Amino acid sequence: MKQHWKSKSILVIGLGKFGRYLALKMQELGNEVMVVDKGEEEAQKMSDLIDDIFIGDCTNESVLKSLGIMDFDMCFVTIGENFEASITITMLLKKLDAKYIVVKTGSDLQSELLRKIGADEIIYPERELAEKLALKYHANYMFKSYLELSDEYSIVEMEVPKQWWEKSLIELDIRKTFNLNIVAIKNEENITVVPEADYRFKANDIMVVVGKQSAIGHSAKDILDQIK
Repeated sequence: MKQHWKSKSILVIGLGKFGRYLALKMQELGNEVMVVDKGEEEAQKMSDLIDDIFIGDCTNESVLKSLGIMDFDMCFVTIGENFEASITITMLLKKLDAKYIVVKTGSDLQSELLRKIGADEIIYPERELAEKLALKYHANYMFKSYLELSDEYSIVEMEVPKQWWEKSLIELDIRKTFNLNIVAIKNEENITVVPEADYRFKANDIMVVVGKQSAIGHSAKDILDQIK
């Protein structure tokens, strides 16, 4: 049976850089997006790009009520630089029965408090980006691409070291030695999904690895140390 994608109704509170990018991408993906900011100048800058912009102070309960909070599938509070305002807005959204509240913040202490007062999900854009970049570039010649599956697991495309060429998976005992789970091997000719133990690496092979981010990071370092 064919699945039909359903657009979501999204409320973004705050027109900082993160809020702008989020709203634009959500709209680009076909969702119905409303953005609210108390700064008229910021709102005017985005008026040609965002279909629905409202100027108002969301720390005021009457302003939030006027938006019809229960009609939104998700409410994003993206004013992490003003923690007091984030707390107030999160509390009011919860009071007004918002379906799902996502709040941008910058510290674990803030995160704990926001969860206690009603946030369903906390995001740390700067920290998450830094962690991704650190994981990608500490062994940058090896990592071709990186995809985060969850807070804990990722998929990485990694170059196969020359020392492994012409050797089989079973000879190298990669899973035991490096704690890597290889789900596919790519090269210019084709893709081998879930390769057999007797698969021999070829020149310029790329292996697709899935696992815990910490394990992938340590594995890459171990491979580099072995090569050296």
